[in-house]
Amino acid sequence: MTVERVPEPVEGPDSRGWVPEPVEGPDPRLSINQATIKHADLATALRVTADAGIQAIGLWREPVNDVGLDVAARMLSDSGLRVTTHCRGGFFTLPAGRTRDAALDDNRRAIEETATLAAAGAAGSTAVLVLVAGGLPDGSRDLIGARERVRDAIGVLAPEAKAAGVTLAIEPLHPMYASDRAVVSTLGQALDIAADFEADVVGAAVDTFHIWWDPQVLEQIARAGRAGRIATYQVCDWKTPLAADALLSRHYTGDGVIDFGSLTRAVIDTGYDRDIEVEIFNADIWADAPERVVRRTAASFGAAVSPHLR
Repeated sequence: MTVERVPEPVEGPDSRGWVPEPVEGPDPRLSINQATIKHADLATALRVTADAGIQAIGLWREPVNDVGLDVAARMLSDSGLRVTTHCRGGFFTLPAGRTRDAALDDNRRAIEETATLAAAGAAGSTAVLVLVAGGLPDGSRDLIGARERVRDAIGVLAPEAKAAGVTLAIEPLHPMYASDRAVVSTLGQALDIAADFEADVVGAAVDTFHIWWDPQVLEQIARAGRAGRIATYQVCDWKTPLAADALLSRHYTGDGVIDFGSLTRAVIDTGYDRDIEVEIFNADIWADAPERVVRRTAASFGAAVSPHLR
């Protein structure tokens, strides 16, 4: 399936009054995480990303599964884009039983998807499956036990990921999500789990939205770099007040309070040389035209992140 080209993206102000400014071109290391243009189907996401001159994309399982893995792989190949991550696996903090077994089987399918898509992407694609650990089971207060079940699940999946050539990237989420989404809240916790496994099999996702507040973040980024465990670097900004749904509180880089200079330099100083994803969950941004979103993403990344990559 060929990804069709379309005319230049929509011009004019967005819902917040922003008007695109002329730029030399997107940073060659920028990747658009598909969540940033959530309401775009896979064909649209690939098209608007490529048309904006962006060279890489991070995919999500739902749009891929909407068209089927084989079709998605052909579409990705035709687009000429690198694939940087596949989102998401995980959610395996439940105790032993059929529901946990089903979650593990779903992660096995995600590993297969990740390997297939990475093989279909342009040169430089990376087979990285992002893992969100999962929150506390209903009625449970056993945070420590839940984290141990994350370790156990990764222990089950790691040999299969290794055989497929896939890296499992544990993504720590901000502590406000610990009860319902991720009992792994800091980069240090993610690295403690990853340390039980080979570095090319289990690593960590470094996402500025989730880790910017951590007083140990620079130390832990350096630790991750020494161990070769930075599987992906993802960026977006934090701004208060948070949205009514805290999940939808991410912003364009430069619109909030995160110091992208110190965090990005810390990551780059480890020798990280892969693409950098922008992943934004924000209802207003999702409501905007995807063509305009990717252009604004490229412009804001160029202003807030690119200067620290040199």
